[in-house]
Amino acid sequence: MASRKPRTAEEDAILAKAAKYLPGASTGNVYYKAEEALIIKEARGSKVFDYSGNEYIDYLLGSGPMLIGHAHPEVVAAVSEVISLGSTYFSTNSAAVDLAEEIVSAVPCADMVRFVSSGSEATYFALKVARAYRKRDKIVKFEGGYHGTNDYALMSVTPTSLKDFPQATADSAGIPKVLEGEVLVCPYNDLETTTAIIEKHHDEIGGVIVEPCQRIIPPMPGFLEGLREITSHYQIPLIFDEVVTGFRWSYGGAQEYYGVTPDLATFGKAVGGGYPLAAIAGREEIMRVFDPASKEEGSFVPGVGTLSGNPIAATAGLATLRVLKREGSIEKIWATGNRLKSEFTRLLKEKEIPGVVVGEAPCFDVYFGVEEVNDYRDSLKANDEMMGRFNHHMLESGVLKGGQKFYISMAHSAEDVDKTIEAMDYALDQAKD
Repeated sequence: MASRKPRTAEEDAILAKAAKYLPGASTGNVYYKAEEALIIKEARGSKVFDYSGNEYIDYLLGSGPMLIGHAHPEVVAAVSEVISLGSTYFSTNSAAVDLAEEIVSAVPCADMVRFVSSGSEATYFALKVARAYRKRDKIVKFEGGYHGTNDYALMSVTPTSLKDFPQATADSAGIPKVLEGEVLVCPYNDLETTTAIIEKHHDEIGGVIVEPCQRIIPPMPGFLEGLREITSHYQIPLIFDEVVTGFRWSYGGAQEYYGVTPDLATFGKAVGGGYPLAAIAGREEIMRVFDPASKEEGSFVPGVGTLSGNPIAATAGLATLRVLKREGSIEKIWATGNRLKSEFTRLLKEKEIPGVVVGEAPCFDVYFGVEEVNDYRDSLKANDEMMGRFNHHMLESGVLKGGQKFYISMAHSAEDVDKTIEAMDYALDQAKD
């Protein structure tokens, strides 16, 4: 099944230059083993192409943004039309205003919007806004939940030394030790423990942040509803990190899909159409802390960013949302993902490979060696070595994916799915040996 061509001298030369000038020979997002390394040359639709002439069915999707496919003609046309008008203004522009209007019309919690350039910025500001509004310092997050690379977010994302809840562990060097005491960590999908922690510390908590679907682990029935209830009871802002799920689970995001409305939400990836753009959206009374008029109340949060609301990015975002809003667009993503999930599960069963396919149709993967995964600690029981072998053989078979995610796009065709199932069949056989 493996069909990947050997690397050419040209690609080898670029990789050698990357090793010389980039730490880890990477831009920081993906690190490949030497034998797997590749340099992407271009992308179209559901495919990416490297410098050695290999074509890959792309389930990495730039880590999610390319929800309608790479170089979508409508996005390319929209950006081409405005790019000659200037790259950025550091001032309000009509595309940003229109995009904010569209987000507010789509997202249940959104009354107002503030744009930034990345998901990490969005969660950073959302946490700051919640603390400013609530006038409390501590943040509650969930073990295994990823909210970007700001210091508060990089707590207990991938801890190997497990502490008792709600103690936090910094996941990066360079984070001040004192911040570990400002983050309370709860177990995802455990409403009883989470409720007890919030009740005990409610007068210290500025906000609670959660991925409504944590990485690929869906919420158990009643979990998000219970979290909404306890935070509402103590008037603590609830933040949904919808950088991944926004405009992917449904046009109104995971909050619309699961029927639970937070106070604030963060968006990125799909909302920028592949350009650097992210957003914080939420209730007007909370979002008003971005307004300089709130200085009088001592709650003003300066939301300055050189490229925030960039007109090119906002134009790409609007074009992307127009496509996603059409009848059948998101339904196609779900149908494609559900077919792949079903076939993946069938192959595991037929080959008698212990494992479980976890996630919702737009974003999922397998955990080998376990029967169920409901939280981060369950995931630690999975067979990571087998996962590494599986991913390696998928890549060799012309399928590009993340370490623990298949991102599904509108561009993935029935032929792509057939080839992916064939690659899964082969990779599972190779991985179990």
